[in-house]
Amino acid sequence: MKDITKKIKYTFAGIGGLVILLVIWGLIEPHLLNTEKETAKIPNLPAAWEGKQIGQLSDFQIGMWAGNPDTSKRSVEQMIEANPAVVLISGDFIYQAEPAPAAEIEKAVSIVKPLVDAGIPTYAVLGNHDYGMSSKKAEPGTQLAKSLESELEAAGIVVLENESVAMQLPDSSEPLYLAAVDSLWSNHDNVGAALSDIPEGSPRVALMHNPDSFELFPANAAPLALAGHTHGGQIRLPNSPQWSWLRFTQGDKVYADGWAKGYGKLGNNLYVNVGIGMSIIPIRLFCPPEMTLFTLESDD
Repeated sequence: MKDITKKIKYTFAGIGGLVILLVIWGLIEPHLLNTEKETAKIPNLPAAWEGKQIGQLSDFQIGMWAGNPDTSKRSVEQMIEANPAVVLISGDFIYQAEPAPAAEIEKAVSIVKPLVDAGIPTYAVLGNHDYGMSSKKAEPGTQLAKSLESELEAAGIVVLENESVAMQLPDSSEPLYLAAVDSLWSNHDNVGAALSDIPEGSPRVALMHNPDSFELFPANAAPLALAGHTHGGQIRLPNSPQWSWLRFTQGDKVYADGWAKGYGKLGNNLYVNVGIGMSIIPIRLFCPPEMTLFTLESDD
């Protein structure tokens, strides 16, 4: 009986020690940063864009209690060092609307402004937290979003709302189109409007915050689509975003770490960036912050 009791004590002690180690690692991991390098094939890609890189950043969540703004700053610094042709930011610059949204906005803008200062064209969409929405049931803070958009635009970041833009290289007149979709949770997303001004058959990239918007793209309309929002699950089993804390508490459809295989219509490909910041609790576990570089290739 004594042996059994001793084994039980050792077992619980071992479990307790493991939990403590996981919590400690979960507090350390947000301050790490992975650089993911991917290849993306785009039909009718202009020769000038062949081999060029697109950078993606997502979900800074500035203002999150015990957050990791230094990692956000480092991601921008490393992106500048990589010097891609353009940088796309898939939303959630800030974390909450109160008590000081102006301070959060100012800090978020100061973090991303160096991209523009370095001469890298930078485009963005807003996320649910940029509308002050920590849940789907919250009322969208349209004025908060407008204030953030205004400050980002003043810093040289192009914020797009259900519209497209022809991205061009300095030494070429051949465009690569960007179709950008606004926040799904705020009910401001409109895929049709984002695609409406892009000539048929033109090369394009799609940008959105919530990956659930991706399923609304018609076939062959988004050969490369970029999203964020889910943090890859944030706290999860290793390499298993489908088995994560956020996956079972938030109820979104897509929780990919990288390419969302088997999702969306024919000819469309979605990449979900796990982001930089965090939501609800300041822990990442087996899901470190990420910046991503896509090397473009023609698919003709």
